Amino acid sequence: MVMGLIGSVIGIFSGSFLIFLEHVGQAHAPFLGIIAIIASVLGLASSFYVKKNVELAGVGFIIATMFVIIGSDYINAVSAIFLMIAGASALFRK
Repeated sequence: MVMGLIGSVIGIFSGSFLIFLEHVGQAHAPFLGIIAIIASVLGLASSFYVKKNVELAGVGFIIATMFVIIGSDYINAVSAIFLMIAGASALFRK
């Protein structure tokens, strides 16, 4: 749960940074930033859902990881790593 929270917060901040890059001149930065923020919110929701249904939360973390990687190139790699670890530990926890 904590890894998911950390990854989601980092993802929201780096997605906001991508939206800020619109003013610098990057063409697709705002769209990719919005995708990264939405995926990070999915990771945040999954981290609160861990207590109720672990498998569904793990799948949510994995989906959020995929969209964070797609949405933010390499800027959001730390967030993707945290979300992937949270998803794997939620899925393989006994």
